[in-house]
Amino acid sequence: MARSDKSNVCPVELAGSLDNFLRRLVHKPQKILEPYIRKGMIVLDLGCGPGYFTAGMARLVGEEGRVIAADLQQGMLDKVTARITGTDIEKIVEIHNCQSERIGITRKVDFVLAFWMVHEVPDKQRMFEELRSLLNPGGSILIIEPKFHVSKKSFEKLVLLSESAGLEVIERPKVPLSRSVLLSF
Repeated sequence: MARSDKSNVCPVELAGSLDNFLRRLVHKPQKILEPYIRKGMIVLDLGCGPGYFTAGMARLVGEEGRVIAADLQQGMLDKVTARITGTDIEKIVEIHNCQSERIGITRKVDFVLAFWMVHEVPDKQRMFEELRSLLNPGGSILIIEPKFHVSKKSFEKLVLLSESAGLEVIERPKVPLSRSVLLSF
């Protein structure tokens, strides 16, 4: 996933910090994603971690849709698998282990969520180029980065990189504690 050095990646041991009481109060998956995801879509939860947003995405795409939960770390994917096993969304979610230098998905998608993970990617340009190639026409990418890790200046550099990969800014939605941008081509 264009992350050759895992030292910048949130370790599996801290997965609980990605899904806790405070986060459930501040980042409600349905509220954040409902404007962008419809029934029947194929969506990618990139850097899904323990699957905090995966379940909400699955409910939004419904039985006709698919969610690809993708992460670089098998331990995070194991947590997603444990979370969905035996639930009504188990058949909707596909687990994908990213390669160290690329996402490695060949299926086209309608929507990509990259929540609090792009700052961990060393080669952002390469990642944006790969994401653009994965998007169906009319598809979009929602990038959300934490304000406490990513300065406004760094975020704007990230937006410029996405534009140089052929993406364009559609909107800048408001997400608590975050900087965000919706991209398309």
